[in-house]
Amino acid sequence: MNRGAKTTDNIMGPFVDGLPLISASEGIVEVVNPSNGQHCLTIPAGCEEDVNRAVASARRVFDAGAWADATPMTRKRVLHRFADLIAAEAVRLDALDAAEMGKPVRERFASASVAADLMRFHAEAIDKVMGDVYGTDKNSFVTQRRVARGVVAAIVPWNFPVYSAAVKIAPAIAAGNSVVLKPSEQSSRSAMRLAQLALEAGLPPGVMNVVPGLGETVGKALGLHMDVDVVAFTGSSVVGKRLLEYAGQSNMKLVLAECGGKSPQIVFDDGVDLDTASESIARLLLTNQGQICTVGSRLLVQRSIEGEVLEKLTTIFQQIVMGDALDPSTTFGPVASARQCKQIMRYVETAAAEGARLVVGGRAVLQETGGYFVEPTIFRNVSPRARIAQEEIFGPVLSVTTFEDDAEVIRIANSTMYGLMAYVWTTDITTAMRMAKGIRSSVLINADAPTGEGGGHACSFEPAGQSGVGTEGGLAGLESYLRRQLVCINHS
Repeated sequence: MNRGAKTTDNIMGPFVDGLPLISASEGIVEVVNPSNGQHCLTIPAGCEEDVNRAVASARRVFDAGAWADATPMTRKRVLHRFADLIAAEAVRLDALDAAEMGKPVRERFASASVAADLMRFHAEAIDKVMGDVYGTDKNSFVTQRRVARGVVAAIVPWNFPVYSAAVKIAPAIAAGNSVVLKPSEQSSRSAMRLAQLALEAGLPPGVMNVVPGLGETVGKALGLHMDVDVVAFTGSSVVGKRLLEYAGQSNMKLVLAECGGKSPQIVFDDGVDLDTASESIARLLLTNQGQICTVGSRLLVQRSIEGEVLEKLTTIFQQIVMGDALDPSTTFGPVASARQCKQIMRYVETAAAEGARLVVGGRAVLQETGGYFVEPTIFRNVSPRARIAQEEIFGPVLSVTTFEDDAEVIRIANSTMYGLMAYVWTTDITTAMRMAKGIRSSVLINADAPTGEGGGHACSFEPAGQSGVGTEGGLAGLESYLRRQLVCINHS
């Protein structure tokens, strides 16, 4: 039996060619509110037929040129309207996500309003991407132009549903591509609303399609589809590798994958304001309950200041307001699911078995609510080779390892399979430069608390190791969705 799923806000079948459809899938997925364990909505499990309809729509509109051939100014105006509509509905969009995956509504980091800002950046970037003209002889003209790649499959995670979707959608459509968005099965409603807002903004039907469902059905079908030109993915390294395999098994589609991380927070005893550093380290780990790919989940602290830093972190952790993600007073919500909660608690048990010492936290709490709450947790005496120091936990667990000097901390920082981000706290410019040149991931160096937006949405980065492939963010990230076409004209 074919099933579609309807809520009071959205129709939870595929959204294709500007219309909500009933899924051809017989399976369903029950989505649970992680704050209370209660049923939230039902979505289809998804199937190959759902994907085929969406990809066919995206290909048809791309080949027709309704969007791909639109002028830069036309695309810019539509994306600005899209951004305005997202901003106008930011509160509603954040509430949809909070009810499905537990990000507190008061948390601005990677919120819907930030997604609107990201869309505005890409609107303004559309006419800033340049081609090249090469020096040649007098009888020829050689240029290299940037052209849209075609159909982009955007497969996004559950931790920041609206923002993660915008990270893929914005550059893809700014570049003139058509998109098939596959949201996480844990957080689909905001993706559906984004597709409706895109239509209201003036995006032609079929340029943005949404297919909800499971990774093993919808995600796999997109990865293997012969008419998908790009897969843009954020998620685990395991799934990222699988998508690379699917690309090789099908049409050699481009895969852009931002995957796992095990980012270090490195603190030197060289005059750093430890109150400021501790506040920043704690705040990042507490944001979205530590469910961030770039979270600083490894604290590498110079041995002489370990005790002082741990005391400050413990005090901050004990000041959280834990509760329902939809409550504006909540600063620390549930983790996203029962499965995620169990996985985090397994890591807690493993850490103790491997000899790490529990400093604070370590318990699943508020179980009477039916929700999935895990205390912010710190372990010290953690070996650099321990599982909690090597594997992505995706939860509020901080492993603490001490070091003596620059060489040792660089070695520890680079000792995982990941290379997504590193955070360094030092007041010494020489130390800062050694860290920047010695650590293989992107590096954020602070002598004081970060203020302002820094480079903002113009920043781009490329992961190292098994943290992924491809460039994301800024103009360089936008160019990932464009192909370089060489044009040579002989006019002798």
